[in-house]
Amino acid sequence: MLIKGKYLINWPQATFLITTPLIALWGLFNVPLQSKTLTWAIIYYFITGLGITAGYHRLWAHKSYSAALPYQIWMALAGVGAAEGSIRWWSRGHRAHHRFTDTERDPYNAHKGFFWAHMGWMLVKEPNQNAILGKVEMSDLDNDPIVRWQHKYYVPLLLTMAFVFPTVVAGLGWGDWVGGFFFAGVARLVFVHHATFCVNSLAHYIGEQTYDDVRTPRDHLLTALVTMGEGMHNYHHEFPNDYRNAIRWYQYDPTKWLIRAVSYVGLTFDLKRFPENEVQKGKLMMREKKLNAWRAKLDWGTPVEQLPEWDADRFTEELKLNPFMMVIDGVAYDVSLFIHDHPGGVAWIKLYLGKDASAAFNGGVYKHANAARNLMSQMRVARVPVVPPKAKAAPAAVGLKEE
Repeated sequence: MLIKGKYLINWPQATFLITTPLIALWGLFNVPLQSKTLTWAIIYYFITGLGITAGYHRLWAHKSYSAALPYQIWMALAGVGAAEGSIRWWSRGHRAHHRFTDTERDPYNAHKGFFWAHMGWMLVKEPNQNAILGKVEMSDLDNDPIVRWQHKYYVPLLLTMAFVFPTVVAGLGWGDWVGGFFFAGVARLVFVHHATFCVNSLAHYIGEQTYDDVRTPRDHLLTALVTMGEGMHNYHHEFPNDYRNAIRWYQYDPTKWLIRAVSYVGLTFDLKRFPENEVQKGKLMMREKKLNAWRAKLDWGTPVEQLPEWDADRFTEELKLNPFMMVIDGVAYDVSLFIHDHPGGVAWIKLYLGKDASAAFNGGVYKHANAARNLMSQMRVARVPVVPPKAKAAPAAVGLKEE
């Protein structure tokens, strides 16, 4: 069935994604929730969620580390328990997302809206979707025996790991067969879905663009908390082959912690890190860009190089028209509107009217800081490379009585 003449409803996926929350809601209102079942549901939530983030995402889609066979089997089974497609299907779409981010060839293009990026792209499809979707290299996964096995037996593995296994654990463990199905099976599955879906939606809408602002991915703690550590998404899109998503020890990334922890017993190895020097370059470039944008909003006065240039005679003539000028570091300043606001008093300003106050301004009387220099940028009048002999003044003027 066409929607607005463009999209076809993807009935298998739409039915699954809509009915599972409804089943979970029915169970919530009609099935008693035992504490042991709740604990098991939370544990299995993390197991299957990490199957996506550590397995599907960082191991297979990005090859950011390598793993021993037992770990690969564990991740393949945990990931299928999240019911988000096979490793091959998931990785194929994700690689297209990275290669064609924010374009029509990106399957979950964030420019199409939050809901589209979150799950809308799975509910419908375009008649010529295969032709539109960006092409990516998949030969590595096509030659991976674990990937081929899981893809071939995806449906029975899905039913077993998403529903049968969590139900059997609760049933044999403490006799809660029904609760095991509704809470550790279906409800847990819904939470895993929308947590990992946030990587495609929330991670492109809230947070900072720390390393690049050409594309939509952003870094935010909230996204990290929701997605098991996938919240530093701007970092991830810039450095996708890094096994880490959060690179600082204090940032929340349980996926990274798992990968690192099991490396000590040999289950994972070849953990890739992008060179720190290049990471810092990206961060610095974005900071410079933000600083330049901030700088552009401020009034810095007429640049010195754009001021007219006066010789000594012209400066003397201009003083007849405006006696409230002084020269500092080769630039004439009109202090007529500032003289009575000078923190050091009017007398000091008057002593240097029509004179070169450079030495006094730079430490002879008081070593002025940035605030004074920035304020004076609004008072520039002209460049005066050479002042008249009568305009020269001592670093600290004599004759001013101070107590």
